[in-house]
Amino acid sequence: MLIVMPRPLVTPGLVGVDVGTSSSKGVLVGPDGAILRSATRAHAVDRPAPGQVEMDAAVWWDELVAIVTELTSDLAPGAVRGADVPADLEVAAVGVSGMGPCVLLADEAGTPVRPAILYGVDTRATRQIAELDAALGRTTVLDRCGSALSSQAVGPKIAWVREHEPQAWSRTRRLFMPASYLAFRLTGAYVLDHHSASQSTPLYDPRTHEWIDDWADLVAPGLELPALRWPGEAAGTTREPLAGVPAGTPVVTGTIDAWSEAVSVDATHVGDLMLMYGTTMFLVATVAEPLRSESMWGTVGAYPGTHNLAGGMATSGAITSWLRDLTGSGSSTGYAELLAEAEASGPGANGLLMLPYLAGERTPVQDPDARGVVAGLTLSHSRGDLYRAALEATAFGVRHNVETLRDAGAEISRVVAVGGGTQGDLWTQVVSDVTGLPQVVPTRTIGASYGAAMLAAGLVHEHGRLVDVAAWNPPARVVEPDPALRATYDELYGLYRDLYPATSDVVHALARRTDGPSAPTAPTRSALSPDRATLEGAPA
Repeated sequence: MLIVMPRPLVTPGLVGVDVGTSSSKGVLVGPDGAILRSATRAHAVDRPAPGQVEMDAAVWWDELVAIVTELTSDLAPGAVRGADVPADLEVAAVGVSGMGPCVLLADEAGTPVRPAILYGVDTRATRQIAELDAALGRTTVLDRCGSALSSQAVGPKIAWVREHEPQAWSRTRRLFMPASYLAFRLTGAYVLDHHSASQSTPLYDPRTHEWIDDWADLVAPGLELPALRWPGEAAGTTREPLAGVPAGTPVVTGTIDAWSEAVSVDATHVGDLMLMYGTTMFLVATVAEPLRSESMWGTVGAYPGTHNLAGGMATSGAITSWLRDLTGSGSSTGYAELLAEAEASGPGANGLLMLPYLAGERTPVQDPDARGVVAGLTLSHSRGDLYRAALEATAFGVRHNVETLRDAGAEISRVVAVGGGTQGDLWTQVVSDVTGLPQVVPTRTIGASYGAAMLAAGLVHEHGRLVDVAAWNPPARVVEPDPALRATYDELYGLYRDLYPATSDVVHALARRTDGPSAPTAPTRSALSPDRATLEGAPA
């Protein structure tokens, strides 16, 4: 570990920046964990075709520069600093994190050859998943990598680029994700953290903590895989000054945003479940030993020696945003009115039941062709009923994921709620009522950028786990389930579980009409399999 001790009489400041699906966020943090400043830059993803979700990596870098400049420009030598920071504060380390697992392919100089393909919300590689399952064996991949191939996996998306964009692939030499790309731009180091690598199925072995060379040669021949480090280890130091961040400042390797967020709220102990309320809903359970699940994701944790079983819904906050826009209540005043109407609607949304699969679904359904369904609509229903049904749908999805985690052997004894959705009371209360689980809401729920700053703090302390998170970010409140609603929500949850199989044939047919078929097909001649001998001779 790179150890950089702060100079005497200097207050070490920490910068954390996270690139998310809908925005990038940054914080300037004092040595006691106080957030001195924060900054945000909103952005949008690109959807070039049905099932495809991309983003230009230049946006990630431009937003990091803008955020760091906003946070630290007055800390540069000779600048007049604001009164909101200590007079002797200097930036001692930088932390980065970002959405993932993403696929950003670049040439040998690190210049992207195409936009980044995002995580499981991008479902383009269904056929490549089927081909890799045939080539490697679905059970073999699950046993060796901890996760089965799905829309979340990196390997099939690389294979898709090889097949569909040979010119871009011919220039490809490097693989980045948002955090590693920012670390590269800052330091020049080509590294990736072990956790992100463990979501790069089928390229990484979580037991040996090494790349799987034979499978990498099959999926991505010629790709130079990055050096592996743990999220809290240094990638390197800044090559040039950036606003108030001097050249030579250590930069953490970083990791995927949900795991950085788990660090920020101390949800990294066996029995912890972090529930992240965002554009998508994410769940990270910390387990005592590696667990395998056909429908969830087994990964290594943010710290050496830790293991996780995780899941993610394709939409959650995205549905509520969509409904706000659809009903013309996008302003802050209109949003408050909509929440009040949803609360007045009451449990069960006056007889409405929704499936939250508006962008397909990830875990545990693993169905890119799933679609949203609203059942029980009448002329008497209001927008508040619809909004309540959407909140309850995400809560039913959380319960489905929690049950699947427990069925796989995960112990869940403490739930920590994080993310923007925790700012109000209604959504978290609905989730606790539906699941029967209390949720601890920390004092600071600003997100992964805060976790990135915590990881960076390890570079200016002598010991790896650096921060007393309980002191930096103590619990603010606990959301307790209402036992009087248990029977109501048990009944509605049973109907929710029945609704998907009852409607799947219809919604799959509708998906084919709008998106074209994405059902798995038999392996064909492609970039992954130039001939049948390649498939038949692959490891099994």
